[in-house]
Amino acid sequence: MRVVISFPNRPKPGPYEQALRQVGIEPVTVWPDCSSDWTSADGLVLTGGTDVNPARYGRQSEEETQQPDDKRDEFEFELLRHALLEAPIPVLAICRGMQLFNVFHGGTLIQHLPPDGPHQLKQKDAVAHTVRVVAGTRLASILGAGNHDVNSRHHQAVDRVGGGLIVSAVAQDGVIEAVERPNGPFAVAVQWHPEDRILTSAGDRRLFKAFAEALTPQAARL
Repeated sequence: MRVVISFPNRPKPGPYEQALRQVGIEPVTVWPDCSSDWTSADGLVLTGGTDVNPARYGRQSEEETQQPDDKRDEFEFELLRHALLEAPIPVLAICRGMQLFNVFHGGTLIQHLPPDGPHQLKQKDAVAHTVRVVAGTRLASILGAGNHDVNSRHHQAVDRVGGGLIVSAVAQDGVIEAVERPNGPFAVAVQWHPEDRILTSAGDRRLFKAFAEALTPQAARL
């Protein structure tokens, strides 16, 4: 199975690729201007990174908003159009990937969360806060409904939820931590970084295994 994983430029091997390999997937990395044929992919992973350009959801940039990477935004919109509307194939979106996923569906973002909150812990594999997974969602079928510990390092978050999406996890302070498309192939977006804790968190490993199982039952046996 061929899963493409998107970055802003040619990456060095890192935790996203390692997490996919842990569940039997050999990823193909793509980025704007790369020559890889991503249209034949069996799945898509959107990764973390810089802020989505607020112009894409009808807002002006606030002081804390990072300089946009318009080339990456456009490339990943193209990837999502193919994955969700043309192919369709399973999608797992992480951190910035979740924010882009929401904007793609017509949603908006909170451009800057309070800096003294629990969402910007820089230690990648440490528990930052708890999220409540909503019963009856696809995420609940993977992790179980109720409270789960997650890591966290983001200063933006979902504001208005995009059309056709449902909220599947919320932090104790009300910040939306996961959204998903309830119909069709696997399309789950989370605000935390499960790739950093796949070896230490059973829940984060189950999330990657569920993505692998959406591609092929054989991949999820590992």
